[in-house]
Amino acid sequence: MASAEELSPAEAYARFRHHQAFPELRDFANGYGFDFDEYQVEACQAVEGGSGVLVAAPTGAGKTIVGEFAVHLALAQGRKAFYTTPIKALSNQKYNDLCERHGSDRVGLLTGDSSINSEAPVVVMTTEVLRNMMYAGSPTLRGLGFVVMDEVHYLADRFRGPVWEEIIIGLPDSVQLVCLSATVSNAEEFGGWLAEVRGEMEVVVSERRPVPLYQHVMVGNRLMDLFADVAPTADLEDRAATYDVNPALVRIAKEESRVVRDDSRRPRGRSGKGKRTSGTAQYGGGAAREHQERSRYRPAHRAEVVRVLERADLLPAIVFIFSRQGCDAAVRQLQAAHVHLTAPDEEAAILAIAQRHVQGFSPEDLQALGYELFLDGLLRGVAAHHAGVLPALKECIEECFEAGLIKVVFATETLALGINMPARSVVIEKLVKYNGEAHVDITPGEYTQLTGRAGRRRIDVEGHAVVIWQPGMDPRAVAGLASRRTYPLRSAFRPTYNMAVNMLNRMPRSQVRTVLELSFAQFQTDRSVVGLARRLARTTGDHDDLAAQAACDRGDFMEYARLREEIHLIETTAVKQDKAFRREETERLLTGLRPGDVLRVPSGRSQGWVVVLDNGHIDPQQGPRPTVMTVDRQVRRLSLTDFPSLPQVAGKVRVPKHFQSRDPSHRHSLAAALRQRLDQLDPTPQRTRTEGSLNDKERARIAELRDQLATHPCHTCPDREVHARWAEKALRAEKEARQLEHQVARRTRSIADRFDKICTVLGSLDYVRAAGTDDLEVTKEGRTLAQIYSEDDLVVAECIRDGAFDGLSAPQLAAVLSVFTYEPRKGDEHRSQRMPDLVTHEAYENVGRIARRIALVERDARLESGVELPPGFAQPAFDWCAGRPLAEVLGRGEMSAGDFVRWARLVIDLTDQVATAAGPGDLRDTCHEVRHRMQRGVVDAAISAPEDEDWDG
Repeated sequence: MASAEELSPAEAYARFRHHQAFPELRDFANGYGFDFDEYQVEACQAVEGGSGVLVAAPTGAGKTIVGEFAVHLALAQGRKAFYTTPIKALSNQKYNDLCERHGSDRVGLLTGDSSINSEAPVVVMTTEVLRNMMYAGSPTLRGLGFVVMDEVHYLADRFRGPVWEEIIIGLPDSVQLVCLSATVSNAEEFGGWLAEVRGEMEVVVSERRPVPLYQHVMVGNRLMDLFADVAPTADLEDRAATYDVNPALVRIAKEESRVVRDDSRRPRGRSGKGKRTSGTAQYGGGAAREHQERSRYRPAHRAEVVRVLERADLLPAIVFIFSRQGCDAAVRQLQAAHVHLTAPDEEAAILAIAQRHVQGFSPEDLQALGYELFLDGLLRGVAAHHAGVLPALKECIEECFEAGLIKVVFATETLALGINMPARSVVIEKLVKYNGEAHVDITPGEYTQLTGRAGRRRIDVEGHAVVIWQPGMDPRAVAGLASRRTYPLRSAFRPTYNMAVNMLNRMPRSQVRTVLELSFAQFQTDRSVVGLARRLARTTGDHDDLAAQAACDRGDFMEYARLREEIHLIETTAVKQDKAFRREETERLLTGLRPGDVLRVPSGRSQGWVVVLDNGHIDPQQGPRPTVMTVDRQVRRLSLTDFPSLPQVAGKVRVPKHFQSRDPSHRHSLAAALRQRLDQLDPTPQRTRTEGSLNDKERARIAELRDQLATHPCHTCPDREVHARWAEKALRAEKEARQLEHQVARRTRSIADRFDKICTVLGSLDYVRAAGTDDLEVTKEGRTLAQIYSEDDLVVAECIRDGAFDGLSAPQLAAVLSVFTYEPRKGDEHRSQRMPDLVTHEAYENVGRIARRIALVERDARLESGVELPPGFAQPAFDWCAGRPLAEVLGRGEMSAGDFVRWARLVIDLTDQVATAAGPGDLRDTCHEVRHRMQRGVVDAAISAPEDEDWDG
């Protein structure tokens, strides 16, 4: 940006007019020590101009500037601003940032766990908190002017994404929406939906990385460029640009393939099986060289990877390993290899941060957490970051990393979401990850999300992405991941029971259906049928034109044409059935042929009499393929296409046991025997019995239709066949239109149809009741359900109504409620499936009966049901609530501290919902006791409990 001295008079005047047009943006920008990017300016101008805005930009591009400007504008205008995030850790981070800029007296925090200064003009919160406030009609919403939705691409999350759409649809029109998203390939589509729902909405897309990103592959301990021209992915706007893969990498892939191929051919011992003998002893120096070649392509040891990065000045680095155990093992490997990346002053700073984060933990808890080993890694400058790490320790890692004290973090992919932890380089160990069901290749969108962490703005002049070479790797496939930017945003929205009763509490049923049809899910569905609808309209128009051409002055010719069409349909159906029967019967008969069978082939190259040499094999596509010899001694294979009518064996000749089809003398002898046998056959052709022809009912219907045709006034029209040609075309168009209507009907109104089925279930269980002709009112039980936000909301509400939780002690209630929150990870299926005691077992059985009862009601309403109630966390929840120490709780089932805290906090959260829903009484008192007992020690310290799950590979 040019300085004032360099500006021409015209440029100076333009800048003056610009500042006059956007005075708040000018004041806001003056508070930063750098110039804003063009897209940031454009987005902020839209906000100051009164428009909503969707900003889609790469990770680390600084799109939060736009959100912070909305906060600035709200304070300047005397209005409120809510800054929403998808996870609590990000909420805490943003709260600290805004407090530093605006002062803690003007900023609040609401995350479900924390409530700080909730009536402040600026409040940071998770999306769930805002959704609940909207449904409750909270007075905190008064004066709300702006809502910032950070990381709005979370809308695609299967479990939590629908909350975003509920907020976007339900916010008052007076609220300006500022949506911040990672780069998605359908930003314009998403922006189009936002504009339809919210009114004026600017879409600002930037695909330019502020820090150039260079792509590398580490082969052994060599760091090699992925592209021949070292193409940095800094500007992605030129999607047509292509880059050549480094030919050295292509050559390595070929060499590795050759070594592996040659190695697989080498005999394994004398028999060719079993262990291969020593290469040096058996093959001398050549085998040793091959062994050395194979070693060149093995992935580098993790400690060696770190040393290579350190020598190349590429630290700090995030190494993505799609496995918790892999991350933990990597830290241990670096410790064992005596890797040490920190200076004494950095160690002192790390120690101070670590002590602050574990302040208040007992020595016994620290021992149970393996804190000493954790701290040793931290002081060396390395750490593991995943959902299994205790939240307090994760926050310690994040703070140290942001301060530049930790040099290497081994992380699962959840670190790539939301948390501000950029690095100079990002390493991806493997391009395959476990998604909870199978090992799958990572997508270009995931690759972009992961490598987006590389390159710290205003710190690094360039970022680096490194992929570790793995056996069989194709560098061209890696280049495809690095150069493609396909990351479409797909809605995960679907109505729930809780959503239904909350919306019915606020508006009539017809209005709820209209609102639900405003969802992004319906918007995308409707767009997908635009082409179908266009074809339907065109086809319907064609039908009308063709029917008009078929008009007859003697009567309704389309009626006459339909009679002819029905006759044709009955007859052709019978023919098809007959053809299918014939094929099936022919296949059966050909399969049953035996050597020496004599039969006549009615068509094809082998037409005429043949003798079967062998019954051949059955081809998956063509069916049986028997080998035969013709009268003129030609040996061929038959197929089903040779038999338009059923084959029949007319006789048999003897085929010698050692018959050789390639021996002319053998063929000559067999042909003579075949001709002799044919002379003995009856020359009268046998009639083949036909199956699948018209039955009596079909014959009667055709006779009836022919009578109607004969008496129809159009039957004697001299132009009948001319009319018929037009009518046939009209009927074809009519048939196509019916098919298109069916496809459109299946896709449109899918959201409203699901809502109607939900209402049917709720009505059956008395959570809503009829009010007027087509309206519903929420009952007392429905208002209870409105307070339950669990995925199994209806089952929990039914349990409250049926008293399934009554009479339980606090530990017992915690154990029973855990079955609604716990989701076993891969490898945890072996965890105890028993409840802690007989009382909780009986309560669990009762919950199961209630869930099955609801499933039957859902089945009757044609609504899918999939409630699972795994009891794998029941014992830890019971033990912790009973006051047992952390070491004992973790020791029982080998559960990680991070997982334990995650599930414990989810139990507490559900307990709070049950307390609110139940109202005054013993159950509410027990719920409060559960919270008091469970919110202690490491659970109480987990202010930013992780909400993201990662999978082990």
